[in-house]
Order: sequence, then structure tokens, then C-alpha cells
Amino acid sequence: MSSQAGSEVLFERVGSAGVITLNRSKALNALNLSMIRHLYPQLKNWEKDSETDLVVIKGAGEKAFCAGGDIRAVTEAGKSGDSLAQDFFREEYILNNTIGTYQKPYVALIDGITMGGGVGLSVHGRFRVATEKTLFAMPETAIGLFPDVGGGYFLPRLQGKLGLFLALTGFRLKGRDVQRAGVATHFVESQKLAALEKDLVNLKSPTFDAVGSMLDTYQKQSSLDRDKPFSLTQHLDAINRLFEASSVEGILENLRRDGSAFAQKQAETLCKMSPTSLKITFRQLQTGAALSLQEVLVMEYRLSQACMKGNDFYEGVRAVLVDRDQSPRWQPASLEGVTEQFLEGCFAPLGEHDLRL
Repeated sequence: MSSQAGSEVLFERVGSAGVITLNRSKALNALNLSMIRHLYPQLKNWEKDSETDLVVIKGAGEKAFCAGGDIRAVTEAGKSGDSLAQDFFREEYILNNTIGTYQKPYVALIDGITMGGGVGLSVHGRFRVATEKTLFAMPETAIGLFPDVGGGYFLPRLQGKLGLFLALTGFRLKGRDVQRAGVATHFVESQKLAALEKDLVNLKSPTFDAVGSMLDTYQKQSSLDRDKPFSLTQHLDAINRLFEASSVEGILENLRRDGSAFAQKQAETLCKMSPTSLKITFRQLQTGAALSLQEVLVMEYRLSQACMKGNDFYEGVRAVLVDRDQSPRWQPASLEGVTEQFLEGCFAPLGEHDLRL
């Protein structure tokens, strides 16, 4: 069985496996609403189907697994009052939850750029395979958003303050570092992925254990960069110390007082980000550390709608993606201008408009 969903996402049955290919290589496989609307029912069907035992998801082309959500379309919708600004986030988060609660082995081959929406399609699944080409980041604070798609769930569960550091700064992890950080479960060389996929779909009984063993075997055969230490190893103590504060202002104070080149660089980075986004993200991760994935997604839907009503998301997209002048005019322009009262409003329930999972 092979079907094409407007050809932007391809579904194929190979043996007892369902294989998904994100097929917008020219757009770096960015996720749009039409793709979400094909992915969700297909995953549900395969989960119920007694002849499908395993799901593999990958991206077409050489560059990306999925570079994020279709932010431009959401921006246009938000400006014009189109319902896409609600529908996209709502349906994307329902899809993220489906992956996070999936009853069958779900293997994401995150070869290439994996950011934002692409993280949501992979990180909540049981198995995430990074390669030397993987480039992971949650760069949302630079565009007036926050690391959504369940970022409030998985980021605070990484070691120490690493998740908060990644969330606030948008720091990019590459290759084996994606696994060392705990974002990927395995590392396999890119050239071995075709053979890995073939072996996975040919597994006679693809239980969680059998799939895990197969991935372990391929990882053992992948020696590239094995002896290279985690690029943040030398900074982990500093990250844990400097990002340990009760506010974003406290973190900035720590960084400035520290005086090291690393701390200085992070302070400079944070000063470029949307102050509103930084404060929302800090509280999102603080709160999300004690919540279930479902509770986090409900919270993040509220935050997404608050961002749609504000200034910084539209200004961030303009500065980074449209005009590309890299000079966003944030409102408010300082952390001090983002009040507790404003934040309370962002996290407030939406009544009948809340996300239902």
C-alpha cells in the first residue's frame, strides 16, 4: 500500500511497518496544516491496524528532517484573523500528543535540520536517531515565540539546566551532541540509515525491545566522532550554575557577573531575544517540569494564542524570515517591561477555546 497526501507527505506500508516521508524538501520539509491533517489520521489508523507493528518517519532530500512549522503561513493568518492561527497550533499539538502516547514503536530518523515543529514530530516518540548531519535547535525566542511542541515537557527533563539554556539561547546542537544531550536516543552514521530502515521494516517481530536492540547494534557500528567529547562538556558546570536563578533577570545578572567569554557570549545572545519570549519560556519550563505532556501541551496552546495576539511574534518573523534585517523592535524592549500581570494573562485558561486532548 502506498498513498500520496497531496505529495507533501508520503505514506507507505513496507512489510509490517508504516513508513512516513515528509516530502517538502525545497521547504526543508517544514510542517504545514495540510501535512498535519494527513499525518494524524494515518498514525491513528496504523496504531489500530493489527498488521502494522512499527512506524518509521523520515524527511526527503539531503538537508532536513523537518526545519520547523510553516511559520510564515501562521503569521499571515494571525495578522488577518484567519482561523489557521488557532487551527495550526491546536492540531499540531494533538499530533505531538499522539506521538508521545503512541502504542507501537515509533522511530524518527532525524537526519539533517531538526527544529521547532520537526522536534515535535520526533522527540516525543520512543526512538530518535541522530546522524552527523543532524542540526537541532529550538530557536523560537529569536522570533517572539517560545519552544513549543512540548518543549515545556522535554527540555526541563534534560540534564541539569541544559534544557533551559537551549530554550532561552536557541543554541544549536550538532551530530552526536544531539544524542549526548538526551534529545536523540541513538546515533547512526547517515550513510547507514538506508540499511537500518531496511532492517527495521524486515524485523519479524518489531517489539520495542527488538527495535531498541537493532538501533543499539547500528550505533555500535557507527564510530564517527565517537571519541569526540560532548561540545558543551566544559561548560555544563557553568550552565548549571549561571542558569540557576529565579528569573531571567537573575540569569542575566549571573552571566554578566561571571565575566568568562562563554558567559559573556550567552548574555549577548539573550539581549537579542524577545524579552517577552524569554520570560514566557522561563516560566513555561519551570511549570512544565512538574506537568504531564498533556498538561504541558494545554499550557502551550494558551501561550501560542497569547503570542498570536501580541507584537513580538510578527516582528520577529519580519526581522528574521521576511526582511531579514535581523533588527527586531521588541515591545516591550526590556525584561523589566514584561510584567507579572501580563505573564499571568498569557498562562490563563481559554475556557471553551482551551486545547482538549
